[in-house]
Amino acid sequence: MNTELFGVISIFIISIVLAIPLGKYIAKVYLGDKTFLDAIFNPIEKFIFKISGINATEEMNWKQHLKALLSINMIWFFLCFFILLFQGSLFLNPDNNPSMSPDLAFNTAISFVVNCNLQHYSGESGVSYLSQMFLMFLQFVSAGVGMAAAAMIFTAMKERTTEHLGNFYNYFIKSCTRILLPLSIIVASILVFSGTPMNFDSKDAITTLQGDQVEVSRGPAAAFVAIKHLGTNGGGFFGANSAHPLENPTYLTNAVELWSQLIVPFAMIFALGFFLNKRKLSYVIFGVMTVGFLLLVVPTVMSEMNGNPAIEKMGIAQNTGAMEGKEVRFGPAISGFWSIATTVISTGSVNSMHDSSMPVSGAMQLLAMMVNAFYGGCGVGILNFYIFIILAVFISGLMVGRTPEFLGKKIEAREVKIAAFIAILHPFLILSGTALASYFAAHDTAMGYWFNGNATGWLNNPGHHGFSEMLYEYTSSAANNGSGFEGLGDNNPFWNITTGIVLLLSRFIPIVGPLAIAGLLAGKKYIPESAGTLKTDTSIFGVMVFAVIAIIAALSFFPALALGPLAEYFTM
Repeated sequence: MNTELFGVISIFIISIVLAIPLGKYIAKVYLGDKTFLDAIFNPIEKFIFKISGINATEEMNWKQHLKALLSINMIWFFLCFFILLFQGSLFLNPDNNPSMSPDLAFNTAISFVVNCNLQHYSGESGVSYLSQMFLMFLQFVSAGVGMAAAAMIFTAMKERTTEHLGNFYNYFIKSCTRILLPLSIIVASILVFSGTPMNFDSKDAITTLQGDQVEVSRGPAAAFVAIKHLGTNGGGFFGANSAHPLENPTYLTNAVELWSQLIVPFAMIFALGFFLNKRKLSYVIFGVMTVGFLLLVVPTVMSEMNGNPAIEKMGIAQNTGAMEGKEVRFGPAISGFWSIATTVISTGSVNSMHDSSMPVSGAMQLLAMMVNAFYGGCGVGILNFYIFIILAVFISGLMVGRTPEFLGKKIEAREVKIAAFIAILHPFLILSGTALASYFAAHDTAMGYWFNGNATGWLNNPGHHGFSEMLYEYTSSAANNGSGFEGLGDNNPFWNITTGIVLLLSRFIPIVGPLAIAGLLAGKKYIPESAGTLKTDTSIFGVMVFAVIAIIAALSFFPALALGPLAEYFTM
């Protein structure tokens, strides 16, 4: 157990140490400063902009950023939808996987476009290699969109008074080429040399140690797995995701994949400090996020390492901890750590089955997605935290009788209303969706087209755990996470369509809100710092931000958690 804990702590510390120089590099990329990769990527980017007819030097205001962002995402959605809808008749399908139903194609296309990768299908049998390749493309560009949005906010925070906030396409292309692509090549190379497939061959017939004949899927998995983590996407090439021995063959690949999902969100926080030349502010933000992360991860790791109390009552020793749903090659400690890292960061990949986690772990996984502001996904983690900064500045100003200001700009009613709406939207989408599904299940409603049978048919586990499964599905959708309590039967029109709507709203409205706030503040008159200015780069302000996050999360979600994982814990 001590060895397992050493592995967890080492990966976490290494990720933080490497994130600082990477953050400095990201800041240089967005500032347009010289970097060591310019000789490679300058010609590539010039070629992309030339053939696309885009002027990457043209300045945009926040509305133009949004127009470009939403337009390009709409195009990707329709392309993906039609590829999935007709994949059975298209090329690169050696295993003859069938086309998706319209509702499943709708859900999958939205899910990958919005960086969630909520998969209601199994990768081996659900998609062709052509679909896998296009979904891999979406894992690059959806992460790039989030990072480009963050770069616009960085620019708005840096400038004193302006409507010129850089160019969306410039930020977007550089995010994909100069940051995500080089890191993906490194990670994919490690995976290939560790045994992860990277080919276009069909299933391979093998004989197991028991003498059984089985067919094992292959394909371009290594490249897919690399960007699924670096882009905080989380989609599994295989149905079991990173619990699959070909997606995650060894403890080394497990450590690399875990590092991969931590590194960019960490680095984006430090990039903010280098970009603004306010490193102390980035340290405060990182400190608040890290405290929140550790408060979630410590109970989870302890719960998984202590084992299942129900099994302990039977007199069965659990020297290795709670191993149901875990991979023996990893163990419960790093599986518990991964489960919080992937839900806090909104990656959504799994190296163990969350449905088999201890109730305390399930509660922490849910809370990580409900808060949705500790580290977060590529770029959007900063956007989510930015909302809480605005609310904390406003509340702090009221408490001490000072005009709310952030980085020399007054926070007024319009910005606070937008921030409050975004903060309320998240629990509204989660709880309203869960309430609807719970009502149908409680009344065993005949669903007709929406589900083949009565609503109780989608629950394999009744009672508290069944409620947790439905709560988890909508929480994962609203947090753009993609992981799931897989006891839920979710590949049907009801779950595909309702979660698809939640995915759409919970991705783009929380991007629109912060960009609007940043754009509005950027256009305001700059107020020089004075003795009366509220300091936002201090530990006291960090505590205030943490308190705002905790209060909003507690008031919004405690009743739902009490009905689900907490009730399950107290009844064990």
